[in-house]
Amino acid sequence: MIAVLIGGLAGTVAWLYARAEVSTVGEVDFAQRLSVPAEAKSRVAKDGTRVFDLDMRAGETEFRPGQKTPTWGFNGSYLGPTLRAERGEKVRVNVDNGLEEASTVHWHGMHLPARMDGGPHQMVEPGGSWSPQWKIDQPASTLWYHPHPHGKTEQHVQKGLAGMFILDDKKAAKLPLPDRYGVNDVPVMVQDVRFDGAKFDHGHGMMQNTGFLGDRTMVNGTLAPYHQVKDEAIRLRLLNASTARVYNFGFADDRDFALVGTDGGLLEKPAEMNRLKLSPGERAEVVVRMKPGERTVLRSYPYEAGDFWSNRFGGADDSFDVMELRADKQLRPAPELPDRLADRLEVPDGKGEIASERSFDLQTSGINGKPMKMDRIDATVTRGSTEIWNVRNIDGTQHNFHVHDVQFRILELNGRRPPEHLRGPKDTVFVPGGTTVKLALSFTGPADPDVPYMYHCHLLAHEDGGMMGQFVVVEPGQGAGKVPGHHDHH
Repeated sequence: MIAVLIGGLAGTVAWLYARAEVSTVGEVDFAQRLSVPAEAKSRVAKDGTRVFDLDMRAGETEFRPGQKTPTWGFNGSYLGPTLRAERGEKVRVNVDNGLEEASTVHWHGMHLPARMDGGPHQMVEPGGSWSPQWKIDQPASTLWYHPHPHGKTEQHVQKGLAGMFILDDKKAAKLPLPDRYGVNDVPVMVQDVRFDGAKFDHGHGMMQNTGFLGDRTMVNGTLAPYHQVKDEAIRLRLLNASTARVYNFGFADDRDFALVGTDGGLLEKPAEMNRLKLSPGERAEVVVRMKPGERTVLRSYPYEAGDFWSNRFGGADDSFDVMELRADKQLRPAPELPDRLADRLEVPDGKGEIASERSFDLQTSGINGKPMKMDRIDATVTRGSTEIWNVRNIDGTQHNFHVHDVQFRILELNGRRPPEHLRGPKDTVFVPGGTTVKLALSFTGPADPDVPYMYHCHLLAHEDGGMMGQFVVVEPGQGAGKVPGHHDHH
């Protein structure tokens, strides 16, 4: 009897292992023109503040002909418009919650006061509103916005609450980079999905402890998309907007592309490569050169994430044909990329005075052995200081690490200098099993001892399960205040 049970269990595991691998390579017809989110309308108030309006609402979206899927969106039924502002501007975003449950809007990658951050302490009730405002004080970069309610972030993002927030500055505007939004400067928000009839299926598969893994991808809410290319060079602003899946981007013909920017802005110089790994929440700006009349497919390739078990059940064995680029028969000429993109990176290099060095051990049950608690401050940092954070994955599950408010520099990856694609300004970093990353972070304020920022795994099922901590920024000599255990409701 025991032998029969063991044999049955082994057979079940083998069956699950065989079924866990997903591939859409060669199976996508690319029949739909890529939808490009509209740039959000704004107005300038009397005091010079640029004002945006975002309305969270429920609706239906027809991803496939004749099948209406229940979805959420900002100012529409799914996803949201692209917000855009320039360094030095003051912005205000009026957020109205038209949903039947409370949510938040977090400005991922943005340097701003903690009270404006949109984390789990800034909940917007059904029928409520919230109007955060701040000054843009960081370089040109590709950021994004999404909900951050404690325990429900995965669900709210999967339903469609996400959008891009692009920052511009005068230095970047002078560079010969593709800059015509939606034409040769294209947002590429990649999500994996699975359908159950007309509805989304948000269930987690057996043995898949990373979270939700879908069986197909879409870009900007478009299934099987193609983009018509009209220029010799096109900039793709890649965003991994999935909740758990890691993508290893490249092209089907293995062509090289130039990485010009990471989470927090431009690199010092372009980096040529043919593969680029992005975990949930990470962004990258890449420039691809095309020839008249040719086509190529943006593809996600398998990658190594640890042992064979993690590879198969964590999605690392999977591959997807994501989007097709179709070049016109005649293309507008594009200049070569400059040798230098930025004079210096506005992130610390770890060589100056270090105020503190901290360690963060990641495991699915929590960070440093503790699950998230809303009224507990896990770290207190001094405004104006620079710290070193050592982040280590101590279980076999894939994780990443995102820090609110600041962009950091990766000093080391497993004790070595990081590869080129990890040398730019970052706010999120992939940390697979057994990996250690060493980060340098500067905290320039403003200080607020009573309202925390978050750090957490951005595989959203892990975040929802408690894999998150809180830190406050204080003035020199000041201690942390008392953070209420309940939310600030708006």
